[in-house]
Amino acid sequence: MTSKQDSAGSLQSLLGTVVIAVFVITFIVQAFQIPSESMENTLLVGDYLLVDKLCYGGRGLGDHIMPYQKISRGDVIVFHYPVDPKQHFVKRVIGVPGDRLRMVNKTVYINGKPLTEPYVRFIEPPSNLFRDNFPRTDMPVIYGMEGKWWLEMRKLVEDGELIVPQGHYFVMGDNRDDSQDSRYWGFVPRENIIGRPLLIYWSVKSADEDARGGKAYRFAYALTHLFQNTRWSRTLRLVH
Repeated sequence: MTSKQDSAGSLQSLLGTVVIAVFVITFIVQAFQIPSESMENTLLVGDYLLVDKLCYGGRGLGDHIMPYQKISRGDVIVFHYPVDPKQHFVKRVIGVPGDRLRMVNKTVYINGKPLTEPYVRFIEPPSNLFRDNFPRTDMPVIYGMEGKWWLEMRKLVEDGELIVPQGHYFVMGDNRDDSQDSRYWGFVPRENIIGRPLLIYWSVKSADEDARGGKAYRFAYALTHLFQNTRWSRTLRLVH
């Protein structure tokens, strides 16, 4: 085989690898980073996730043939933020289409029954009338609440319960007292859901936890302390 043939074969192999990589990233899995505390302690700031984009299907003809999962209550999902679809959020599904949902003193009730939630973290005693007792239609627009959702929510409350419409999901963060979620901006449409996190492939502490100083110093600190800052106990952990 000539060197020209070797080069052509190498180029073909490289292009094949690139095509496969693009296909996998586009259709099968995608990497995401956790940017906020809203899902603690299930997910921490600095966790890097691989997200399964195929698990729920694409709502096409193939969905009736392939063994896709149904989006269920308790699933952790990644989705396009309905208020700004360019942003990606990760929350837990609490209400599915047809559910009647309410919260009383931080306890979630679905269709009249309390929901068992071992994953939830609370950092404050019940004190926020809107956040901890939901839905409330007798209050003005709350700070951080979308005005459009405030108007929509009032139309979907019946006997003190919020009814989740078809094709939509009610999501909340596991860190209930520090989560901007469906309570504040509304439902997640089915078409906004990207997939479900598979595992934490890497987890790293913020440099701010060990270092102080300017941005350049913290960046240099992070590079030189990469091994020490890696949370090895969380790396390659499955997400539940």
